[in-house]
Amino acid sequence: MKKVRSLLVANRSEIAIRVLRAASELGIRTVAVFSNEDRFALHRFKADESYLVGAGKRPIQAYLDIDDIIRVAREAEVDAIHPGYGFLSENPDFAEACAAAGIAFIGPEPEVMRRLGNKVAARELAERAGVPVVPATKALPPDLAGAARMAASVGYPLMLKASWGGGGRGMRVVESEAELGPAIEVARREALAAFGNDEVYLEKLVRRARHVEVQVLGDRHGRLVHLFERDCSVQRRNQKVVERAPAPYLDETTRQALCDAALRLAHAANYTHAGTVEFLMDADTGAFYFIEVNPRIQVEHTVTEQITGVDIVKAQIRITEGARIGEAESFVPAQADIRMSGHALQCRVTTEDPENGFTPDYGKIAVYRSAAGFGIRLDAGTAYSGAVITPYYDSLLVKVTAWGRSGDEAALRMDRALREFRVRGLATNLQFLENVIAHPLFRSGECTTRFIDETPELFQFVRRRDRATRLLKFLGNVAVNGNPEMKGRKLPALPLPRLQLPRTDLAAPVPPGTRDRLRELGPQRFAEWMKAQPQVLLTDTSMRDAHQSLFATRMRTHDMLAVAPHYARLAPQLFSLECWGGATFDVALRFLKEDPWERLQRLRQAVPNILFQMLLRASNAVGYTNYSDNVVRFFVQQAAKNGVDVFRVFDSLNWVDNMRVAMDAVIDAGALCEGTLCYTGDIFDSSRPKFDLKYYVGLAKQL
Repeated sequence: MKKVRSLLVANRSEIAIRVLRAASELGIRTVAVFSNEDRFALHRFKADESYLVGAGKRPIQAYLDIDDIIRVAREAEVDAIHPGYGFLSENPDFAEACAAAGIAFIGPEPEVMRRLGNKVAARELAERAGVPVVPATKALPPDLAGAARMAASVGYPLMLKASWGGGGRGMRVVESEAELGPAIEVARREALAAFGNDEVYLEKLVRRARHVEVQVLGDRHGRLVHLFERDCSVQRRNQKVVERAPAPYLDETTRQALCDAALRLAHAANYTHAGTVEFLMDADTGAFYFIEVNPRIQVEHTVTEQITGVDIVKAQIRITEGARIGEAESFVPAQADIRMSGHALQCRVTTEDPENGFTPDYGKIAVYRSAAGFGIRLDAGTAYSGAVITPYYDSLLVKVTAWGRSGDEAALRMDRALREFRVRGLATNLQFLENVIAHPLFRSGECTTRFIDETPELFQFVRRRDRATRLLKFLGNVAVNGNPEMKGRKLPALPLPRLQLPRTDLAAPVPPGTRDRLRELGPQRFAEWMKAQPQVLLTDTSMRDAHQSLFATRMRTHDMLAVAPHYARLAPQLFSLECWGGATFDVALRFLKEDPWERLQRLRQAVPNILFQMLLRASNAVGYTNYSDNVVRFFVQQAAKNGVDVFRVFDSLNWVDNMRVAMDAVIDAGALCEGTLCYTGDIFDSSRPKFDLKYYVGLAKQL
């Protein structure tokens, strides 16, 4: 075997990094190429050496510049070139240029690429190999009339495809002859830009189709194996979005027939290296039809690697060196020893905005946090905090591959991984992918290639709060500019006093208190117990009225929770703790940015034994306006359910009738109602004859 000692990757971003890593693990010196627009891309820094290619050319044309790539390869003295996928990976002229330069091309022979890369020629080969094919035309002639006659011979609806290349480029559904001309024009333009060849052809459209493909590997000694199949039915505009292996809808008989058909075609073509034989499967009949061969590694090769344990990129390199499949140095076992283990699926995370027609977004990534953990594999391009995503190339950010013992486990692991991602500064399709993975049709394996188009609920998204970014911005602003609420105020003497908590055994059981008594006696008998007590019953207002009066209700839930367990153990004799109501809602929501309901629930957990008390502003509840009766009743019901035991009900004008709804609601909720009067001044002042003691006693009797 002639060893590859130095390798150039004629590609960019994620797939370039994937190949560079495999080569590095084999001890091979690595060389990367980059366009001017990619001068800051991560792949160029992952290689031992990197060189500018296609200087002065447009971003995509730079990576299609065969002469300049060969120039760099010669100057860098490389032994082999790996084309990745896309760009020149299916171009036989590039493979021939490598051979002419004495450089090994890691892929099939040029004549095989021509035979299979041209989808019309590949169909003819498939028919000779006894592989079922979808009815289709030959390459369309330049005149529209000739193309229309060929279309009519197959029959509408049709799928228009590029003869060279894949990835959905140049593909169009043609429903009628009226759509044919414009579709051909656009498809030819796309195909020429993507593959350097504008040849297209037409294929009969299968309405309810599944897209399934078989991974094959062939060495230079005539040995060929398959690595089973992948399902690629989840597509958008003929571009794969989620892929998985094995296909969940295949039984063993159909799987074997599919893989055998792929091997027959590969043998007929004298195929070597990695390739994918793609089929359409009619979801209604189960029949499958050959579509095309992609004579290169695929974006979704990771799922196959995860279930078979075969490193396809290393295998390509070893096959180029002359290794035989079935022998250890090839990294590929014999067919009988290749087995599937578990299930895997891959999601393509892109910087596309699903809410805006999947328009690609570009700019700087402000925050990037990726997923990790058992069974998760990441294949990323330029993806990190501070990375600049340009508008010149594919929007793929990272491929996430999840493995599991079952399809459900793999899907659940993928769902967890997608939710771990944090990408800020650019739009992504993460939530869209979460919706796809969680959808029942995906989980059951019933998706067809129309799944995304026919499932509008995939586009229903929950608006993310992005709390971390907002908090960091706030802290940064305060650190630099100071808190605006402190402007003009005198700073307190430093250092600030430290919180002194009592020495309490918080592991000790909580002693019984007034709340336990209320539960034992019920509201009516508890009220009688209260009136029978000779001592004054004390309410601690520190957590509500006291700090409302002293510093505008600014005590935080955090501060209260620190001392709450000590109350429960050291002061069970208290009648109640007033910790809610009044201005609590207003301040918590507007200034402290806290949830007052969460405060009540967490305090209740910390102090289960003492009555909780709140101030209720009658028909105003805890607001500053009158609410309808049903709102007041429901609020009281929820407050009691979440932990309030005593409702101190008052009206600012001592209007008893206005307090009635709230008081009745408290009693109906099974809580204690304290009818409360407001007064100011000296009630014994004889110069104020109206608001005297008799007046207030009269109100008390009304209550």
